[in-house]
Amino acid sequence: MIGNKTLAVPGPTNMPTRIAQSMNIPLEDHRAPDFPDFVKPLLNDLKKVFKTETGSVLVFPGSGTGGWEAAIRNTLSAGDSVLVSSFGQFSFLWAQMCRELSLDVNCIDQEWGKATPLEEYRRVLTEDRAHKVKAVLVCHNETATGVTSNVAAVRAILNDLNHPALLFVDGVSSIGSIDFKMDEWGVDVAVSGSQKGFMLPTGLAIVGVSEKVNYQIQNVSRRPGDTYLGCGYFDFANMISANESGYFPYTPAATLLRGLRTSVDMLLEEGLDNVFARHTRLANGVRAAVDAWGLKNCAQTPDIFSDTVTAIMVGEGYDANMVIQTAYKKYGVSLGAGLSKVAGKVFRIGHLGWLNETMVLQALGGAELAMRDVGIDFEAGSGLGAAVKLYTQSPQEMAMAAE
Repeated sequence: MIGNKTLAVPGPTNMPTRIAQSMNIPLEDHRAPDFPDFVKPLLNDLKKVFKTETGSVLVFPGSGTGGWEAAIRNTLSAGDSVLVSSFGQFSFLWAQMCRELSLDVNCIDQEWGKATPLEEYRRVLTEDRAHKVKAVLVCHNETATGVTSNVAAVRAILNDLNHPALLFVDGVSSIGSIDFKMDEWGVDVAVSGSQKGFMLPTGLAIVGVSEKVNYQIQNVSRRPGDTYLGCGYFDFANMISANESGYFPYTPAATLLRGLRTSVDMLLEEGLDNVFARHTRLANGVRAAVDAWGLKNCAQTPDIFSDTVTAIMVGEGYDANMVIQTAYKKYGVSLGAGLSKVAGKVFRIGHLGWLNETMVLQALGGAELAMRDVGIDFEAGSGLGAAVKLYTQSPQEMAMAAE
């Protein structure tokens, strides 16, 4: 293959040269006396990305899956009841982890392509007069189906019912790309990872912890006994205590932290509102292409379309895996595969992180080439043309189109 490969999966995402260069340094002493001068400002600036003033952001060597486990182990005990909905591969896996950790899981199964079922959440929590539900889990952005759920609405339900359950949010493919308001939404634990909106290699679980949870783990008994899960590697209290002095309770991934410093700098330099607007604009171009191809978005209604990933249904009689394999083998374009229930039915285009219009057009062009090769019927160039038209609209034209 001559030329660069095109990475258009929803994670890992493209890594800016600036971030790569910031990590191309000699290994360093993470116990050095000046290490806190680097760590403390980084953790404070991460709070700006999560939009929390009262909470803390903890960084563990690991992945988003480790962040899920951290949320559970630090706040719950075996037998505790949790409310969760499964509407895609990653919301399903988080629910499955809860079962494996011996929680009492009330899982509302949704059709894939729909979002967190707000009315069902309200019903269950209304009926839970004894407040047995200790945590409510929400997958903010379900990467498998390209669906974004309304976290603020879940918090509103909890507040309306005066229900004390903790609110956990999987923001792995949203934080740093889609607006996330940890304090305003009353999120108790927010989980993200380094390889998506933060534009880094995989290797960091980045976890926001509310003031409420921070207080509980510092001041409330850990309920020792057979039901206590134990925090182990992911102990929030140990991490917060060490971070206060600018260090970590064990060897940190210091090289990735240097990259994270640059990532946060880039996000704040662009301005978070501008980051979110860019992602919406790029996503709208992909959605325009899907419409022009005559295909459907796996997400069932526009109000839940994700601004970071679009899952595209190829229709009856076609195999999405053939599109993915052709795009990769023949044109050097990596498209995301359909997972579990939508395997072979969708291919996914990730449009998040370090990305601009021409990079999206590369992915759309590769998808068009592969779809033509496997026999999907559409007008060649129609998707590209629709995206180009959208990207070149004037502000006035965009406002008129939105009306």
